[in-house]
Amino acid sequence: MSFLAAARRLFPMAMLFGALSAVALSASAIDYVSVAVPAVLYDAPSLKAKKLSVAARYLPLEQVVSLDNWVKVRDSSAQLYWIEKRALSSKRFVMVNVAVAPVYQRPDVVAGVIFYAPQQLALEWLADAGDGWLQVRHLDGAEGYIRQIDVWGSR
Repeated sequence: MSFLAAARRLFPMAMLFGALSAVALSASAIDYVSVAVPAVLYDAPSLKAKKLSVAARYLPLEQVVSLDNWVKVRDSSAQLYWIEKRALSSKRFVMVNVAVAPVYQRPDVVAGVIFYAPQQLALEWLADAGDGWLQVRHLDGAEGYIRQIDVWGSR
């Protein structure tokens, strides 16, 4: 078999492998969104579907699937829901998942504490500061650094 004939035969398989690899890589990335306004969470992508809960403003959610007007999301307890896309914001928030989490001046536990964030408090995610730290902002404007293990919505 000539080189050209072999290449023609293998090209479709190589394209399929490349496409499947791209899908696998994009599926492994975790995208988070937050609730822009209080919104109903449904069991299916339809206003006629069963209403399961109401999501509070700033609630971080993991985006699982996105359709035209609907997004399938996962909350911090791993429950799956559907929410209208228009109720979501690309502005990211994280939620404190420990009883109390200190927010520091610098990404270091020996740095001064700016404030203590209680469980379920939403903080605006500003940046990944590296080494397991996040830069966050309280709704009152105070900014600082929190350990990534103390919040949900950033991994």
